[in-house]
Amino acid sequence: MSDGPEELTDAQIEELRQDLLRLRARLTAQLERAEESAATVELDQPIGRLSRVDALAQQQVAKAGVKATRRRLAQIKSALARIAEGEYGYCLRTGEPIGYRRLKVRPETPLSIEGQAALERRR
Repeated sequence: MSDGPEELTDAQIEELRQDLLRLRARLTAQLERAEESAATVELDQPIGRLSRVDALAQQQVAKAGVKATRRRLAQIKSALARIAEGEYGYCLRTGEPIGYRRLKVRPETPLSIEGQAALERRR
């Protein structure tokens, strides 16, 4: 009997694949909106100095959001590829099953809890 997470069933993999597809659609739409918010702030716009500073700060937050969303979309693409290859649900660091509960929360995650902890310890 194993102490770690069990391997995923076919039904669980299909459910998680559907979750990934829905998440990809939602994040793609979110990315489009965020890219508009991250557009360049024109310095010659007739707005006050504080408004310009606020606009620049908001732009930086939007740029960070765009970067994070792109990274998550790349992870989703990779997870969908692993499903197609029959390799989904296994930690890329340890090779052990990731576990359904963890994948249900973050279906794109490539690491088990142990693999994530090991990565964080190295940082």
